Amino acid sequence: MCSECILVSEEGGESGTGFREEVTQMSRRYLLVAASVESGVGTNGNDSSWWGFLKTISREGEGREKERDTNISWLPHFSWQDDARHGATPVGSSLLITSPLLQEFFTDGLWGTLPCSWQEALDGLNPPQLATLLLGMPGGGDVVRYRSVWPLTLLALKSTAYALAFNRTPGFQTPSEFLENPSQSSRLTAPFRKHVRPKKQHEIQRLGELVKKLSDLTGCTQVVDVGSGQGHLSRFMSLGLGLKVKSIEGDQRLVERAQHLDQELLQALKKEEKRNPQVVQTGSRHSPHHVVQWVDPRTLCEELLLPLEDSRQGGARLLLTGLHACGDLSVALLRHFSYCPEVEALASVGCCYMKLSDPGGYPLSQWVATLPGYELSYRLREGACHALEEYAQRLQKAGPGLRTHCYRAALETVIRHAQPKLRRPGVQGIPRVHELKIEEYVQQGLQRVGLDPQLPLNLAALRAHQAQENRVVAFFSLALLLAPLVETLILLDRLLYLQEQGFHSELLPIFSPELSPRNLVLVATKGPLGQAFSVLESEDS
Repeated sequence: MCSECILVSEEGGESGTGFREEVTQMSRRYLLVAASVESGVGTNGNDSSWWGFLKTISREGEGREKERDTNISWLPHFSWQDDARHGATPVGSSLLITSPLLQEFFTDGLWGTLPCSWQEALDGLNPPQLATLLLGMPGGGDVVRYRSVWPLTLLALKSTAYALAFNRTPGFQTPSEFLENPSQSSRLTAPFRKHVRPKKQHEIQRLGELVKKLSDLTGCTQVVDVGSGQGHLSRFMSLGLGLKVKSIEGDQRLVERAQHLDQELLQALKKEEKRNPQVVQTGSRHSPHHVVQWVDPRTLCEELLLPLEDSRQGGARLLLTGLHACGDLSVALLRHFSYCPEVEALASVGCCYMKLSDPGGYPLSQWVATLPGYELSYRLREGACHALEEYAQRLQKAGPGLRTHCYRAALETVIRHAQPKLRRPGVQGIPRVHELKIEEYVQQGLQRVGLDPQLPLNLAALRAHQAQENRVVAFFSLALLLAPLVETLILLDRLLYLQEQGFHSELLPIFSPELSPRNLVLVATKGPLGQAFSVLESEDS
């Protein structure tokens, strides 16, 4: 047995002595390296970059595995590779963890780049086992029992990845509003649910109520919803919660749709009042004020700062919000909050990190900008947008849809053989993939990328690829394990950017991550809120 491995049988027997202590000690060493980043001091000469703990894993694991692996490439595509090769600017000799392009699983032999002990641990695991052993974390008192030998480095990597990522679990248990009906939130009345999908219902209710509390705490007189789309959040905040809302969206068609839905909702609310006269509407209803306006993250937007009406006492006090404001739009919200005295509060949920400008969108804070190896390539930022919790649920169900990963990787081998210079072309969605044989999928895929669908196929090779379906899923799961770390670094950078300027800010998980993977809201105020931040995170009864 490799000295770093430990076997825990299904019956709970243990082989080796003090293995739990070893895992704990190794994880603590990795965490110590990461913690040294906060003080800016390396540990025993180690690199004190954000990714230093992963390089520690590389060093310790390499020493343990040299006798077995003569050509180790640690954390492959997940591995420490040349920064320039992946589009990042090298900083000294810093190394960067890179996310895989799964369609190259067969063409680039990605499975073979994993250490042998990792291959042995992951090979043969079915999707539910991957969900439990690799992506899952045991609850209080539960013990994860491994069915085969697992390398200590892999166990420690898993533990450290979870320890360093921001907490993504909201203060409430499961999205309780969907217990009675999975498509209708019980926390929204029927008029507010119309035309709104369950995911969006959950988001507008949770973020809308947080904005209402934050507005009351900070004395804001107006909410500005930036990147408002069809206006679902703006409508709920104005017609449901009584806030004065300006809704800013750059797409004229979406604004026109939002205005139509406003009128439809107003009519529905009037009918509901007639049917239920006991429900008394206090005050007049105000629809959101919609504005067609693109917000440039590099300059201040005057329209965003204009009050809806003249304020008698010193002008409007604004609260900026954005529900999954894409890419640089989230950065624009932070800058308007920082530079504009009339903006008192901020509640921003970001997304689409791969669309951040480089430079300009990341890093924002001085602290992150001084870290060795802080650069995040496009692949890394795109990987941070994947939904770990949702994918773990898919693994638990072990549905046939998981084979899409394997089919697409097999298609890439055929494309490269037919047209060597054509690499990773976009393949438009092929319907009902789980019902197709692999050769049928390949034929449809060839047609979608402009190649002859009747090309002769090596069916034996395709069958051999299909037999490795679980390996493809395992590799992708390994990539997802690290995705929250990248998101954590991006959001930490934004948090520190605000705190470096003396503002008060917190990151709060407010959505169920299974429903809404980008579930952390960045809340900031010009004045201290103290314990009131905990009120924002709580769910009203």
